Amino acid sequence: MQLHLATLALAAASYFMINGVQGEQCSLSPSGLGQDDTTQILAAIAKCGHNGHTTFAPGDYNITRKMTWDLDSATVDLRGTLNFVPDIDFWLQSENTYQVIFIQSQASWFVLTGKDFVVDGHGLGGIQGNGQPWWEFFTNHTREDGDGRPVSLTLSNVTRGTVNNFKVDSPPFWCNAVANSQDVVYKGMTCNSTNTNPGKHIVPNTDGIDTYRSDKVTMIDWDITCGDDCLAIKGNSTNILAKNIVCRGGNGIAFGSLGQYQQFDDIVENVLLENITTQRLDPAVQPNMMSGVYFKTWTGSVHGSPPTGGGGGGGRRVNNVVAKGVFNDRVSLPVHAFQTNSGQPGDLPSQLRYSNITFIDFTGASQSSELVDIECSSAAPCPNIAFENFAVQPPSGLAPRFVCINVINEVGLPGPCTPTGQ
Repeated sequence: MQLHLATLALAAASYFMINGVQGEQCSLSPSGLGQDDTTQILAAIAKCGHNGHTTFAPGDYNITRKMTWDLDSATVDLRGTLNFVPDIDFWLQSENTYQVIFIQSQASWFVLTGKDFVVDGHGLGGIQGNGQPWWEFFTNHTREDGDGRPVSLTLSNVTRGTVNNFKVDSPPFWCNAVANSQDVVYKGMTCNSTNTNPGKHIVPNTDGIDTYRSDKVTMIDWDITCGDDCLAIKGNSTNILAKNIVCRGGNGIAFGSLGQYQQFDDIVENVLLENITTQRLDPAVQPNMMSGVYFKTWTGSVHGSPPTGGGGGGGRRVNNVVAKGVFNDRVSLPVHAFQTNSGQPGDLPSQLRYSNITFIDFTGASQSSELVDIECSSAAPCPNIAFENFAVQPPSGLAPRFVCINVINEVGLPGPCTPTGQ
C-alpha cells in the first residue's frame, strides 16, 4: 500500500492562502503502471481538502474503488487523469458505488461534496472511464435505469463549487450529474463518448449531464460527444444557465424526463440556453442527432415503479425557458415537446404544464419537413410559446410543417402551427 507519505509530509510544510486563510498543500504523482492510487489520493484529500490545496502531477492515477472528496474552502489542481479500472463485475455491485442521486436510483463512483471549492483540470486532467468495454458488455446484457452503471463525476450536496477545464473520456454511463446542490459552476467541460467499434450504436445513456434538485447551476464552454441527451434538465432544477455548448450526436438538449414519480411534483424554472451547436456525426460511429431542444414528461397514469417505470407525477411546471442561438445540423426534429413518455393508450393526461417558453434564432437544417412538434397535455395546455427568427430549413423541395396540440397561444413561427401541421 503506497501512500506517498514522504511527499505529503514535505508538502505539508508549505502553505497557501484561500479566502484569506492559510492552508496545507499536498502534492501527488502517479504510483506507476498497474499500481493503485486510490489510497494516496484519499489521504491527500483528507489532509488538504479543508482549507487546503491539492496538486496532481500529470499522468494516470489508477482508481480501483469509489471515492468521495469532501472539500471545504479548498482548491484542487488536477493535471493528471483518474483512470477508473474497467472491472465491470466489481463496479456493478451496489456496495462498490454511492447511491447519492435519487432520480432513477443511479450509481456514482466519484463524488464531490462540500462548499467553496474549485477543481481545475487545466484542460489536461479529468477522468478516464474506460467506457468501451462497458458499452460492449451491455450489447448482450439487460440495460435499464438503476442497473448500477456509474456516473463518472457526481456533485452532491455542493454549495458554491466550481469545476473548470475538466475532461471525461469514455464514460460508461452519464458523464456528469449534479444533485441537491446550489451555486455550482462548470466552465470548460469535455465529455467524449466515441464508439471505437464502428457500425454499432453502443453508447446509450451517455448524457453530458443530468441536473436534479439543484438551483443556480451554470454550464459554460462544453463540448459533448454522446449517444443520448447532451444536457438533461431534470426535476426541480431552477435558475440554470447553459452557454456555448456543442452537442456532437445524441438527442440534443432535454428537459426531463419529468413526472416519473407519483409522489413528487417537478418544477423546472428560469432556464437560459444560449449559443448551442448540434453536430451530426458519421452514422457508423453515432447515428443519432435527434433535436436541438426537446421536452418530455410521463403521462398521468402509473405503469410500474421507478427506476424503470412510473408516471403519474403530481404535476407543477416547466416555466420561463429561453433557448437562444441554436444551430441544428440535420437534426431529426429541431423542436419537440411531448407528454406521453412511456405512455399507453387510454392513459390519463399529464398534470405538468409547459409555459412561457421562447425559442430565438434557430438556424440550420432538419432531415424532415416537420420542424416543430409541440404536443401539450389536454389537462395542462401550454400558454405563451414564442418564436423569434426561426430559420431552420426542411429538406429541399419540402414545405415546412409546424405541429401544435393543446397550445393556448403561439407566436412567431413562419407558418401556421396546427394539430396536423397542415
